[in-house]
Amino acid sequence: MVADPPTAAAPTEPESWEFRRVHVDDALAAPLLDELAREYSARYGMPLDEQVRKLAEEYPPEDFTPPGGALVLLLERGNPVAGGAFRRHDARTAELKRMWTRSGHRRRGLARRVLAELERQALASGYRRVHLTTGPRQPEAQALYLAAGYRPLFDTTRDPAELTPPLPFEKILTDPPTAEAT
Repeated sequence: MVADPPTAAAPTEPESWEFRRVHVDDALAAPLLDELAREYSARYGMPLDEQVRKLAEEYPPEDFTPPGGALVLLLERGNPVAGGAFRRHDARTAELKRMWTRSGHRRRGLARRVLAELERQALASGYRRVHLTTGPRQPEAQALYLAAGYRPLFDTTRDPAELTPPLPFEKILTDPPTAEAT
């Protein structure tokens, strides 16, 4: 996602943050899905209405509900500022999807907090491995996953634009991560 300068004056205290599991149709999830569609449309040149439809139809909402999945939002003073989801990839593996940080709240470490929370919840759901993919035009996502200990399953010495998307990563879950890990 494009790294816009943050519009929030100063980071708020962790006490004002709350992770909340929501359903895909929950009104709190709308900013995540809307902004993801706009960003993907801008980065990959797909018309916005097609991108919105693709996000809605790509996976059934049940994929992101317990026990095998979850859609998790990070709320700051009750407002969604970041989020992500996981779904069942196989019996031992969760697949991360829908990683998002609201454009006005980037560069605050929120994506890293969401990633740690998704890993924690996936581990609590019985998964021992995480798999995810990202696009070649998302260098911020690639940097996040590498910094968080994910192993790229592609040649990182090549220009991502030359690779066949999507670009896969994996991580073995051994210890419960903490949301405070940055």
